[in-house]
Amino acid sequence: MKTSVALKTLLGAATLALPLAAFAESNVQTGAATSAPGATAHVDFSIVIPKILYLRVGTGSSYSTGALTSNGAIDLITFSPTAAQVGSGSAIAGTGGDLTGGVETAAVVSNSGNVTLNATATGALSNGNGDSIPFTQITTTASTLTSATALAAPTLANGASNNIVLTAPASKVIVQDAKWTFAYANAAMVPTGTYGGINTNNGRVTYTATMP
Repeated sequence: MKTSVALKTLLGAATLALPLAAFAESNVQTGAATSAPGATAHVDFSIVIPKILYLRVGTGSSYSTGALTSNGAIDLITFSPTAAQVGSGSAIAGTGGDLTGGVETAAVVSNSGNVTLNATATGALSNGNGDSIPFTQITTTASTLTSATALAAPTLANGASNNIVLTAPASKVIVQDAKWTFAYANAAMVPTGTYGGINTNNGRVTYTATMP
């Protein structure tokens, strides 16, 4: 009998607790036929926005429509000077890139303050035969795309580049892009061979964006 009473007590307590957890507020007011009673009810709202950091260099998802998704495509920029051009000091335009002609779309979208952008290579481009071309021979020129200010490009080096710091406005939101045009400076005569390539012979550069 004692067990039954205890069980009924627990069930009763649980039943009383359910409306508090599962239902919205309600309020009843009464008054005379000639009065105008008022009743109020409240609802609390909360919007949780995650930190967002989007970086695009080359082929990637749209960022101007708000569709920020990942895209694993990696572009290859190729420079092919003729025999007469090699070592002449005349810059060589590239082929490839999502905008063609050695030109890539570059974009940063973020919502949590300043963003630092840099680039890292594992070393000079190699032809696999002991010869190399330093990454300082590949230049990057930034020009406006859709944002009022062009997204500045890190200066490539045989290792870590300089840091580009994007200062966030009072809104803490950054949406900045550019066209990055890559060129081969072609400043010296070098041995024959294919230097770099698709993730080979130190041909890959990793761009990294970070924020607080």
